[in-house]
Amino acid sequence: MQLSQDKATAKPKSGGALTFQSLHPLFVAEASAIDLRTVEDQATLKQIHNALDEYAVVVFRDQPFRGDEQLKFAQRLDRNVNFNSTTAVFLGKGRLGYEGMIDVSNVTDKGEVWGANDRKRMSRMSNRLWHTDASFQDPAGRYSMLWAKTVPPVSAPTEFADMRAAYDALDDELKKKLEGMHAHHSSIRNKEILGFDLSLDQKDMEKLHTADHPLVRTIPRSNRRSLYIATHVTHILELPVPEGRMVLHELMEHATQRQFVFRHEWQQGDLVIWDNRATMHRRPPFDDLKYPRELVRVTTLDYPESAHA
Repeated sequence: MQLSQDKATAKPKSGGALTFQSLHPLFVAEASAIDLRTVEDQATLKQIHNALDEYAVVVFRDQPFRGDEQLKFAQRLDRNVNFNSTTAVFLGKGRLGYEGMIDVSNVTDKGEVWGANDRKRMSRMSNRLWHTDASFQDPAGRYSMLWAKTVPPVSAPTEFADMRAAYDALDDELKKKLEGMHAHHSSIRNKEILGFDLSLDQKDMEKLHTADHPLVRTIPRSNRRSLYIATHVTHILELPVPEGRMVLHELMEHATQRQFVFRHEWQQGDLVIWDNRATMHRRPPFDDLKYPRELVRVTTLDYPESAHA
């Protein structure tokens, strides 16, 4: 069965002001109490970086963000915020009013739950597929920071998969085969899979992103190897399309086995930060026609370490 945060597997790990409680045998930790709005010192920010290197996903409880405070924290943690998201191309201008802050919600500007056939709801269906943020950009996504403003009274979780552990579990022959291969990522591939009607003009089509990335990445600082796949991938460059898609299908099935997956049940005020280079994630279905769910995401881009140090 999938492990959740009430099944801790290790003792708290301390490092000065912050401690981190492991929530899964392979990855994910919960940080001790801290108000991230006030965190500006490099020592604490380094602790968070180190925790992300080790756990890949870190949960911070009770974050009372207002306005652009989440964005400002993201810029302190990792300067290279993604201000070039394709979300506006599909969904129009967001309701939050701050560039770089993505509205991951199911409500209108008036706070009403979207209707069953709302175009925004149809587009957001792709969040149910396993993916990693901004993989179709170059540089791709590094950290994502998702904050829970409104949480339904029913289970509406986010699931994470540890792509480092998934890579480690591959046999040596397959590891050797994947070495040197590259995947082509497209910002519309996940929506095409679901049959979403893009209905975009040429100007909007030109705003969409594609990028090629290695199938296996080495994550800086930790030096861990990690599979880098997502439902945004259209094909593997070094293989015929059908063969490459079968490889991707098999890797996806392997990487999302239960032993590699953690399910986060949201509490209001949670901020979850994850390393997109080391994980995939998805939002399982819930009764989104009945219950509002409002989350806000900020994603940073994976520029070389020296560019953001």
